Amino acid sequence: MPCVTETYDVCVVGAGHAGCEAALASARLGLETIVFTVSVESIALMPCNPNIGGSSKGHLVREIDALGGQMGINIDQTFIQSKMLNRSKGPAVHSLRAQADKAEYSSNMRKTLENTDHLTIRQAEVTELMIGDGILKGVKTFSGAEYYSKAVVLCTGTYLKAKCLYGDVVNYTGPNGLQPANLLSESLKENFIEIFRFKTGTPARIDKRSLDFSKMEEQKGDQKVVPFSFTTNPEDVQIDQVSCWLTYTNQKTHDIIRDNLDRSPLYSGMIEGTGPRYCPSIEDKVVKFSDKERHQVFIEPEGLYTNEMYVGGMSSSLPEDVQHKMYHSVSGLENAKIVRNAYAIEYDCINPRQLYPTLEFKKIRGLFSGGQFNGSSGYEEAAAQGLVAGINAAMFVLNKEPLILDRSEAYIGVLIDDLVTKENHEPYRMMTSRAEYRLLLRQDNADLRLTKKGYELGLISEDRYLKVIEKEQLIAKEIERIKHVNIGANNLVQKILEQHGSTPLKNGTTLAELVRRPELNYEDLAEIDSERPKLNYDVIEQVNIQVKYDGYIKRQLKQVKEFKKLENKKLPQNFDYEQVKSLRIEAKQKLNLYQPINVGQASRISGVSPADISVLLVYLEQRNHNRKS
Repeated sequence: MPCVTETYDVCVVGAGHAGCEAALASARLGLETIVFTVSVESIALMPCNPNIGGSSKGHLVREIDALGGQMGINIDQTFIQSKMLNRSKGPAVHSLRAQADKAEYSSNMRKTLENTDHLTIRQAEVTELMIGDGILKGVKTFSGAEYYSKAVVLCTGTYLKAKCLYGDVVNYTGPNGLQPANLLSESLKENFIEIFRFKTGTPARIDKRSLDFSKMEEQKGDQKVVPFSFTTNPEDVQIDQVSCWLTYTNQKTHDIIRDNLDRSPLYSGMIEGTGPRYCPSIEDKVVKFSDKERHQVFIEPEGLYTNEMYVGGMSSSLPEDVQHKMYHSVSGLENAKIVRNAYAIEYDCINPRQLYPTLEFKKIRGLFSGGQFNGSSGYEEAAAQGLVAGINAAMFVLNKEPLILDRSEAYIGVLIDDLVTKENHEPYRMMTSRAEYRLLLRQDNADLRLTKKGYELGLISEDRYLKVIEKEQLIAKEIERIKHVNIGANNLVQKILEQHGSTPLKNGTTLAELVRRPELNYEDLAEIDSERPKLNYDVIEQVNIQVKYDGYIKRQLKQVKEFKKLENKKLPQNFDYEQVKSLRIEAKQKLNLYQPINVGQASRISGVSPADISVLLVYLEQRNHNRKS
């Protein structure tokens, strides 16, 4: 029977946050790209929380933007509230978070895809990888249509064999009641790809008109909004913002949950998949933190043109009748009308140790993977992986060097390294504590760290790249200047210091030394700096941070230098570590399993000891010596 056949450079399976970034990256690099989705209406869908960014996740969005991705631009155009989190702490953990208009976010991203050259959108379920003679040839859809390509990127999210559960109700659907993808998993297994079963969940949505906000604490956005994208004009994001609201669970809520734990599929055994430790359901919170009298509940608007409100902090898979009692026990929600029930969702994903840091499968050349399909959680983690997978699929087709970001270069590097190197038995979530060099990997300097890479790849314009170079020069020039601006102990200086609670001067000093004082910053001292040039806020911010934290930054740069020594020692691929006789048995097994690309990655594999690394270093030295001989 004749079937449709088409040919592309790259096929992307899935059009969630990972798939969108993968498809855009590939198409923007000039490759003919097709992206498949089970529903065109679900492009960049936000099936769970209606926000982008947050602690550490804001870093990822800024890095995506610096590399030429779309997520930061899209949220800047569709947000309804924005906040910079952790302002009371140091700049390493400052993170931007914005509430999105969910419908607008999805619609705007769809419009971007539809108007991108070299990109085709196709509504169809991909059911099979086409592999012949060990070579990836493309994908086949449910209808039997065949799409030939040189590379494939899998970004299936939570759709593979998905089922949604609450109580004893099981719906065999993807998120938001969308069609699941039930057949691709078997094709993956037939090609010896290891599959995990994970789960995540979402809370109920409730009708805004049925809430009593007088019993809640209003949560407003920042007075001055900072955009996610380095290309967004800050003036364009100073909008009237919508409020969120804070309330709390109470003892009655917890009693209702405890009395019905046997009816939760989480505890009855109906759910097979492993859930995210750092985003637990309300049942898990009540059980695991039994000493806590209350838990925060954030009531967040889902958009400007809907009355649906998201009940943040109360995801659940309890039965419908229990959900009614539980939500109604919360202050301000006594008369809440539930629009959509909370539910847990189970889905197939892969063991990510099967991937190289390029996100290409070790066993199947040209097959790449990104997003929740890699065992991670969150829109931002998904988008970051999708971008890297899309870039590297394009580099594979173009026969160019892949993009690999290491742990000292980006949060994206930490994310991918953790996924492909460490044992992950639950959905992975990014956190600032995972990044060893977080003072260097701040969200404010993502453009300085990564724009050059985006430019070299071909995703950043020359004009944008030159602006970053100019910014670097302005920062360096101003830092050098204030190191040599002498400040005397005159009356004006003493007055300014007193106003900011700073110790008066006994002798002269430099402006840079004053900036280093914890209670002062660069802008506080403008009045005593007569030669100060006019600079943009982003330059001022960098001058202040780099001067104030100079000692700590130098210390981390020294640590990175040592880290790079091991990262630069490459290991052979598809190598049999049984040949290295002095390695312990466990180390041989783990190294053969993971096939690390360098000694640094090998050192982070569980079961490979420092002694094993020493053996590897000696082996590499002898191997290189023998080659030269």
